[in-house]
Amino acid sequence: MRNTFFKRKNNININDILRLLNIRKKKKLIYNIKDIKDLQKATKSDITFLHSPKYLELIKKTKSKTLITNKKFANMVPKKINIIEVSNVLLSVAKVTNLFYPDALYDNFDSDVGKIDINKYPGLKLGKNILLGKNVTIGKNCSIGHNTIIERNVIIGNDCNIGSNVILKNTIIGNSTNILDGAVVGKKGFGFFPDKIKNIRYPHIGLVIIGDNVEIGSNNTIDRGSLSNTIIGDGTFLDNQVHIAHNVKIGKNCIITGQVGFAGSSSIGNRVIIGGQAGISGHLVIGDNVQIGGGSGVVKDIPSNTKVMGYPAKNIRKFLKENKLND
Repeated sequence: MRNTFFKRKNNININDILRLLNIRKKKKLIYNIKDIKDLQKATKSDITFLHSPKYLELIKKTKSKTLITNKKFANMVPKKINIIEVSNVLLSVAKVTNLFYPDALYDNFDSDVGKIDINKYPGLKLGKNILLGKNVTIGKNCSIGHNTIIERNVIIGNDCNIGSNVILKNTIIGNSTNILDGAVVGKKGFGFFPDKIKNIRYPHIGLVIIGDNVEIGSNNTIDRGSLSNTIIGDGTFLDNQVHIAHNVKIGKNCIITGQVGFAGSSSIGNRVIIGGQAGISGHLVIGDNVQIGGGSGVVKDIPSNTKVMGYPAKNIRKFLKENKLND
């Protein structure tokens, strides 16, 4: 499916990518690359990448025939896939993504926003000083608070309430969802690579997808995805001052309390409860029905139906036993 939120350059040849990455191939390659996508979504016309052993199983299933990876993983890749071997996979992916989507590198404000046309949205309850971008869809029986900015291409379902001083961009929202005052949804994530001369930014071409019956608390920050999307499942409630980084997937009917932070690309199951000020590291998998105590630091995967607490987070019985012995 074409990314309608970011304009993609067409007619990019494999040799354009090789030149960009300073790669010389003994065997001459001549074919076009349609897009850059992750291992799961890539088609045979797309280029993809492998940078972590966590995703080795996906390399067996990917449909892509062109892969960016490093020497460590090159021998594990099926022979049918053309390998572009680089020293820094994610930096190379950033360069290639920028080649396809040069407008996604920076996150400038939408200069085309204007005052909302109330005749276009009959029945919409409006505050004052609301700005709307082009191609915005708003469902029935919605309300939007004072000083809120909804930039181009945002989709809002039916029976939604958007608070005051909210900024929405690159976002799709389901039905009966509430977004409270001061939330910022769909800005680019904190993706960059430290370099000796300067930090190198990473383009973010993903979206934020919010399900039905969700509540987003006041002053939440939800970053859009880099190549995949940031997703909040149906029925999930986020307390105030929660931060969700790029590519995070949160399941259905979760309860996330105040000041919880999620690092990028972690996956959270259904019916997960997380206490205040807990931190979830990146690229983790948290199972269904997990309970995480307040102030915990989660640094490894947690299986379903588990209760954990502490730093590093461990089984709650073990945590309580250790802390009782230390009294």
